[in-house]
Order: sequence, then C-alpha cells, then structure tokens
Amino acid sequence: MAAVSHPVFARVYERLSVAMDRAGTAEFRRDLAAGLSGRVIEIGAGNGRMFSHYPLGVTEVVAVEPERRLRTAAQRAASTARVPVTVVDGLAEALPGGDGEFDAAVVALVLCTVPDQASALAEARRVLRPGGELRFFEHVAAERHSRLQRAQRLVDATLWPTLFAGCHTNRDTVAAIEAAGFVIEELRRFRFPAASNSPSSPCVHGRAIKPGAVNQHRA
Repeated sequence: MAAVSHPVFARVYERLSVAMDRAGTAEFRRDLAAGLSGRVIEIGAGNGRMFSHYPLGVTEVVAVEPERRLRTAAQRAASTARVPVTVVDGLAEALPGGDGEFDAAVVALVLCTVPDQASALAEARRVLRPGGELRFFEHVAAERHSRLQRAQRLVDATLWPTLFAGCHTNRDTVAAIEAAGFVIEELRRFRFPAASNSPSSPCVHGRAIKPGAVNQHRA
C-alpha cells in the first residue's frame, strides 16, 4: 500500500486531539460508541482517541489508519484499550474486510479528509452486514448561503486542505451518507465549540443503518 505521511499535521493533531477531548469531544466520542457490540471497523482511527470509549460488548475493533505516525500512536493506545483493538494500515476507499464482515463502522472527524467521500462510504456499506450501523461524528458544511459557508468555501480553496492533511470544511456529509444507501435514524447538528464561528465548527453526530435484516446490535 502506498505510504501516507503528513508528519507535521500528525504531530499537531496528536496534541490538538487531546486538547479537543478535554474541551468536549471526548463526550461526543463516548456517545458515538455507546451500545455497540460485536465486530467494529473504525475508519481513520488517527491516534486512537476512540479506543477507550468502546463498550465491553465489542468483541473486536479493526482500526484503519493510513498515516504512519498516527498509526504508531494508535498502536500504543490499543495496548491499553479494554476491548481487543487491531490497528492496520489501510485506506477508507479500500477497507481491509470482506463483504458484510462487521456489525458497525465508526467514523470520527475523518470524512472531511478522505479524497472521495462516495467511495469511502460505499466501502463502509460493503463491509457492514445488513442492518449494521454507521456511527458518525463529523464537521460539515454550514447552513446554505450563510456567511460561514462562504468562509468555508474560501478556506477550502486556499490553504486549509494543505495545512490539515486534506481536510475540507464545506462537505455535505449527511447527504453523502444518504446517497451511499444508508438510512439515518439519529442525527444531531451543533457547533463545537458552541459559540465558535470557525470554518470547522458546524458538526453532525448520529447513527445510520445499512438496510437489510433487523439490527441486533442497536444502542
């Protein structure tokens, strides 16, 4: 697999993710994992900040992370997780898993950076069993025609993706999830931080289902 390396961003993100969790994202991560069970694939695991939140009903987490430094940090985090976590190299657009192999897929602050959202979500759908869940926590496009969305378009066209390892602030991720064939069952929209006008502050948090058999692992 082609190596993915963003060493400057990775160093910054290792510190930033800890600060963000202290400021409130840890709560969002805990809610994201609540009630999960069975086999879970985490797409874009970063430095492993989700690992401590998986409940004991999870029998295995396969954590996919392409960036070398972050993957090494994730491996360290996996060694202290309370559920089995296997950290692997891989891309969201070509997940290491068979069709219908997982009970749930988790994405946390990653769909903003994948080169092709449609391909990544199609892969997530492929590896989920019918009735399996997609849990998501992402920053997304602001309200249409708003001043903040205009700012998002500006920063996405300039330095933001270069500085933040391909991150785009103006993606309609909810629409992309639905276009991939998922049925959204829970959705919360908010800003983080609450009073911020940062291009990355509009967020969504929710749960979607791959249509099929009745889900046996719902929260």
